Amino acid sequence: MASKYDELTKIIIQNVGGKSNVDSLTHCVTRLRFQLKDSSKANTEVLKNTDGVVTAVESGGQYQVVIGTHVPDVYKVVSKSLGLTEQVGQENEKEPRKKMSLFNRFIDMISGVFTPILSILIAGGVLKGVLALLVAIGILSSTDGTYIILQATGDAIFYFFPIFLGLTAARKFKSNEFVGVAIGASMLYPTLIAAAGGEAISTLFAGTVLESKVFLTFLGIPVILLNYSSTVIPVLISVFLASKIEKFLKKIAPEVVKMFFVPLFTLVITIPLTLIVIGPISTWASNLVGATTLALNDISPILYGMFLGGLWQVFVMFGLHWGLIPIVINNTMTLGYDTIFAATFTASFTQSAVVLAIYFKTKDKKLKSLSLPAFFSGLVGVSEPAIYGITLPRKRPFIISCIATGVAGAVSMMLGIKFFVLGGLGVFGFPSFIDPETSSMQGVIRLAFVTIGAMVISFILAYLLFKDEKIQNTNEMANRSVPEPETSKNQEELASPLKGEVIPLSQVEDEAFSTESLGKGMAIIPTEGKLYAPADAEVISFYHTGHAVGLAFDSGIELLIHVGQNTVKLKNGAFSPKVSQGDRVTKGQLLLEFDIDKIKEAGYSTVTPIIVTNTANFADVKGTAQTSVDYTDILLTVQKA
Repeated sequence: MASKYDELTKIIIQNVGGKSNVDSLTHCVTRLRFQLKDSSKANTEVLKNTDGVVTAVESGGQYQVVIGTHVPDVYKVVSKSLGLTEQVGQENEKEPRKKMSLFNRFIDMISGVFTPILSILIAGGVLKGVLALLVAIGILSSTDGTYIILQATGDAIFYFFPIFLGLTAARKFKSNEFVGVAIGASMLYPTLIAAAGGEAISTLFAGTVLESKVFLTFLGIPVILLNYSSTVIPVLISVFLASKIEKFLKKIAPEVVKMFFVPLFTLVITIPLTLIVIGPISTWASNLVGATTLALNDISPILYGMFLGGLWQVFVMFGLHWGLIPIVINNTMTLGYDTIFAATFTASFTQSAVVLAIYFKTKDKKLKSLSLPAFFSGLVGVSEPAIYGITLPRKRPFIISCIATGVAGAVSMMLGIKFFVLGGLGVFGFPSFIDPETSSMQGVIRLAFVTIGAMVISFILAYLLFKDEKIQNTNEMANRSVPEPETSKNQEELASPLKGEVIPLSQVEDEAFSTESLGKGMAIIPTEGKLYAPADAEVISFYHTGHAVGLAFDSGIELLIHVGQNTVKLKNGAFSPKVSQGDRVTKGQLLLEFDIDKIKEAGYSTVTPIIVTNTANFADVKGTAQTSVDYTDILLTVQKA
């Protein structure tokens, strides 16, 4: 498909000496950074006079073609033309990562994997809920063709979850996306699912809690099959394992066979390991959960209800709930009732209550837009959009929901609430608590009060304790008297995002800034390693090293803040971003912390250009006459056209 940057790409490649002269290519927030075999082959003057190129310079051992803030789009086309597509993002792996606890790394991974599919996840949940409602009120029947087709539409993402997650996990772990898809698909392969429903050929650990039936073998090794539909953790572990195997194979594979050798052996190694190792571990963990639950019920029904309710959402996330499903089925068949689903029933409702509180509390427009559909989805029993898209990445809301469900589970057991028949989810699950022998509604009424109580507790706790992430990152700056931006018809004033000495752009060493090719502004030599938002804005770019951030203000002004010169090369953890690209930030919010001493020790200048990148949209941009500024001082005045 043609791109508007195709012609520009041809000119750039030709004038850096052609494809054969390019060793590698990366980009920062404004420029393409080439590592050339012979920089003398580059036609700098031609590039400087090319439409779409701001300037071209050789600096720090790199040949830099300055494009502007839309450089990521140009980079994609140029790298594809150079055949470097697979290298995109690899440089990020070499960058210092902020140290996180194992749990925080797990949450970061879950968030990164689920964010790309969150919208379709919510759409599927809402559709399933609407269909359940239409069946409940008699407009549709579960045997109608209309219902079957729409149910397939809404349920597909949940049934084939491992395939979707295989794709996004591969992106997160920077490995071959189609290998990730193949791993997810193999876990749902119909023949394997059919084999799991057939006759067992042997039994492992018979008579113990780990007793497992074997339905097939791989090279003589017994394989314990598990239904991986709708599961999350097994495929994530498998794709993570595949990413490591893939990187190793790339190092040892001969170039002539690398194209098929690497994916072939990655799959041949990973998929059997998934079925032989991950499957049994999941099965045994599920069995242990089931045994523990039964033992707790014998000791204390209240502890049993608290344990099940509090951890149910965690069990589902890891696929451990499968060890409880056979117990539910067996009890309903033999005893006529069960209590497991009674203890866990409120889980989706507490999730709904939490995201509703977030909807009312948050100022983040994107989070608001996700919260309301997730709320309705949870009411009909589909809690995945709430968990993976909202509560789990923020940890505290997820914990609140678990606590409330645990309390509700304990109360349900105290009230003797029982579950009689497998039925609907969410609000459509209440009929499952009607005693079929006496037609008593007592259980439904009690459960309704418990559910409402759990939702009220969840809502209140979430509303009181939830804070937007951007608010949590603010510090003393939020309490300082930051001047309101001037909002007259003719101009707008922006406070300084940094504290330090002010110099004109003409004194900046980098030609792209000093010539005002990228826009007008000022530069600051910072005396404090903190960068704040000068006004409410959206973070439209935040380069992965943390050295440069782009802000778009409500007034239409777009600001680029580039901390230091050539600091994109820093590998020593000098930058600690406090927000992410796409975030909505408020005036006075801390965006970035940076270590001035580390930047200087690495031999780089700390001079920080602050420029209005869309200067052409305004009559003029003027800088302060002050020689030094604090966070409360006006740095730039933008004259409107």
